[in-house]
Order: sequence, then C-alpha cells, then structure tokens
Amino acid sequence: MIVFEKPKALTDVPLHYCPGCTHGIIHRLVAEAIDELDILGRTVGVAPVGCSVMSYDYFACDMVEAAHGRAPAVATGLKRAMPDNIIFTYQGDGDLASIGMAETVHSATRNENITVIFVNNAIYGMTGGQMAPTSLPGQVTQTSPYGRDIATAGYPIRVSEMLSTLDGPAYIERVAVNNVKNVKNAKKAILKAFRNQVEGKGFSLIEVVSTCPTNWGMTPAKALEWVENNMIPYYPLGVYRDKYADAKEG
Repeated sequence: MIVFEKPKALTDVPLHYCPGCTHGIIHRLVAEAIDELDILGRTVGVAPVGCSVMSYDYFACDMVEAAHGRAPAVATGLKRAMPDNIIFTYQGDGDLASIGMAETVHSATRNENITVIFVNNAIYGMTGGQMAPTSLPGQVTQTSPYGRDIATAGYPIRVSEMLSTLDGPAYIERVAVNNVKNVKNAKKAILKAFRNQVEGKGFSLIEVVSTCPTNWGMTPAKALEWVENNMIPYYPLGVYRDKYADAKEG
C-alpha cells in the first residue's frame, strides 16, 4: 500500500532552490491541494519574477509567465477569459508587496475568483538579499547593512492585515512552514483557498511565512528558529478574513 508519493501536480525534476529554502515545501502543499480537488487538467498557474519564477518548471499544470508584479492582473485576465479553469498565482514578497502591490489590492477588492499563494521571507531572494517591503525593523540586508531603519524606510507591510480591511476578498489567512504543525495548518489553508475558487467564492490569498537561509546568512536550522522567534511575532498566524464564515456567524 502506498502511503506517500510525489503529487501528480509536481513534475519530476530537481528543485533549484537553496538548501533549507521552504519553497519546496510550499510547492508540495499547492500540488497536493490540486491533486485532492482533482483539478490538475483545468488548472493554470501564473509565475512572476523572483525566486518563484521557476515554478513553471515544477508544476505539472499549464503555466503562464507574468511581468514583474503583474501576476494578479494576468490571473484576472485568464479567469475572465476561461471562467471554468482554476487560476492561481505563486508570488514572493518583492513581487507581490512591492512592484505588484496595486495589482494585488485591486484584484482583491474586486473579489476576482482566483487563488494567490504569497511567500513572505522578508527579503529579496533572487537578486541578492536586498531589503523587501516585508523586511523586519532592524533586519540586516544588502541594502540595509545597519538594519532596517523605520525612520527612513518605514514599517514593514502586513499584507494579510491590510487586505482584510477590504470588503471584496473571500478568504485571507497567514500560515507558516517552519514546523510540522504549521505545515499541516498551511496545507488546510491552501486547500481551502483552492476549494473557494472551485465553489466560486472569490479572491483567496494565503500568506506563507517562509525562510531564506542564504540571504539571511543562517543555517537552515537557525532560519527555522528565526521564523519562530522573529517573523511570526511580527506576522501573527491566523485567519484574517473569511467572508462566508463571517456570514454564517452573523
């Protein structure tokens, strides 16, 4: 009896991510959700720019490459043109929360029936470790060698909290993948986000607090500890918006 195998929604190629990077875990969770909902044949993913750009090599569904930050806009066009297809984006914090912030906010407020997977590792990964919109106060990066100074750089953007103030989105949740318990919770959230789209409920965004050991200058084990001790206190996990649950409670 098979108890564990590679999801059908993942291709059989080696991942390019750095040792200890949790993109691979998130890829698997997305693929498992696609498999469990049996939607692989009608799913289209949108790859942005950044570390996640290579996702088009790893998901076994059709993939479309978007210009930097434009993944939600491209996903909107795909979904409106092909409403029976399941459309998702897979984006990092630089792509989604910086150059793509407008596309993110407006697709959310319109409640576009798409699924957004947002990977937050608090740094620009692919381009060498520069400060991101999500870098923590005092965090050392290539462009903040003395730590992020909120007096000049401002505060980090809490995307889930911000989007939850909009009337449009159906579902916003922040999860993490730094331990087994959190990985299981992340799986449930990602599955729900895809199910929401299948059921026509509208815009769902799952923010995944992730690691970047290479650009954080840490071992993989220390990076997981840093998520627990630094990232999660600033970016608390939990459901920030569940329109249909709220309606039932009301």
